[in-house]
Amino acid sequence: QVQLVESGGGSVQAGGSLRLSCAASIDTYSTYSMGWFRQVLGKEREGVAAVYTRTRNTHYADSVKGRFTISQDKNALYLQMNSLKPEDTAIYYCATDVWGRGLISLRTSAVDYWGQGTQVTVSS
Repeated sequence: QVQLVESGGGSVQAGGSLRLSCAASIDTYSTYSMGWFRQVLGKEREGVAAVYTRTRNTHYADSVKGRFTISQDKNALYLQMNSLKPEDTAIYYCATDVWGRGLISLRTSAVDYWGQGTQVTVSS
C-alpha cells in the first residue's frame, strides 16, 4: 500500500505563493507518473500538474501554466504555486500512477493512489 501525505496548504492573498509537499512511502522514481489534482466542493476533481518520472517530462493544466511548477525528489513531490488567484482555491491532492495507466495526461481515472488532500485558500 502506497501512502501519500500532503502538507503546505494554507491561506494566502491573491498574487501570493505557496509550496505544497507530498511525502511518499515509496521511491517516487519507481512510479510511472506523479501529479497534483484539485477539487472544489460540488465540482469534479481536476488535474493540475504531473511529471512522468522516467523522462522528467511535465504536463500542466492550461489554467496553471506559467504559474505552477511541479518537481520531485526520491521520496517527495512538490508543487510551487506562484501568482495565486482566488480560482485556485481548492483541496489539493497528491497522486501516483504505479501501473502506467497514464496519469501524465491528468486523468483522475489513471490514478492508483491518492493522498488525503490539503486545503489552499486564496483571497482577493
